Amino acid sequence: MKNNIRDLRKSAKLSQEELAKLCRVSRSTINAIENDKYNPTLQLAFDIA
Repeated sequence: MKNNIRDLRKSAKLSQEELAKLCRVSRSTINAIENDKYNPTLQLAFDIA
């Protein structure tokens, strides 16, 4: 299953850093999720949503 977080983040005009701050994680975590290198916890998935 492919995620579309990058597209949704860009359409909301948020940088990875801004999204990371909103979700209380590092920018590298957002980058890893967008590149399918990390599966977020259920709580983080809800926070991103």
